[in-house]
Amino acid sequence: MTGPLAGRTVLLTGASRGIGAATARALGAAGAHLVAHYGAHADGAREATADLPPERVRLVRADLRSPEAVGTLWDEAVGWRGRVDAVVCNAAVMPLTPLAGAEDAWHAGWREAFEVNVHQPASLIRSAVGHFLEHGGGTVVVLSSWAAQRGSSNPELGAYAASKAALAAFAKTVARAHARDGVLVHLVAPGIVDTQMSRDAAAAQGGEAAVNASLAAGAPVPPEEVADLVSRLATGRWRHLSGATLDVNGASYLR
Repeated sequence: MTGPLAGRTVLLTGASRGIGAATARALGAAGAHLVAHYGAHADGAREATADLPPERVRLVRADLRSPEAVGTLWDEAVGWRGRVDAVVCNAAVMPLTPLAGAEDAWHAGWREAFEVNVHQPASLIRSAVGHFLEHGGGTVVVLSSWAAQRGSSNPELGAYAASKAALAAFAKTVARAHARDGVLVHLVAPGIVDTQMSRDAAAAQGGEAAVNASLAAGAPVPPEEVADLVSRLATGRWRHLSGATLDVNGASYLR
């Protein structure tokens, strides 16, 4: 197999739907050996990796709501080929945490958002950095969000926005600490992407048509555009983009 990721092993979380499924396809097309993580949607992960030969894909189930999940996932990823060259932290949840909501739901939503969107990917990055330092370097790509910089326009997604900001701060800290060690960390911050998660969120803001009308391009970002960027970053060729946040939002949010 030829391609910019030929011979490299990439671990991708949340490979079964949306941006993750598109990224699984892009990484596979670029020649990667892919460890494709999924939570509950095995069929989606299988579909996303259907074009890869069996010897180039390893599907791993792990419930990221469980504190032990990342350790198991990492051990399986490293055990498959003995080396992981890049980690893509994509899996995330978007619980509703309205200010005026029920007390129990408020606390549950914040706990879920920070466990899945912050603690688990941060722990995965921690394992990856130790591995990279032993093997001459590696790459981490974090799927962030424009909500990490601007907050969410939906007041029911405060925990989601805060969790994305927290993970971004951690990722930048790692990038600064290991810039001389061959450990690259990139953040990709999409705006509204054409995924089921975004369509579900749009229902609380007047529907898809209303949300699209508010976008500069008049349409959401195709997940394939995000996936192509992630695949390119996973090659490890962009040393001086380490620590940077790449906005993908069709000119709707400029800074």
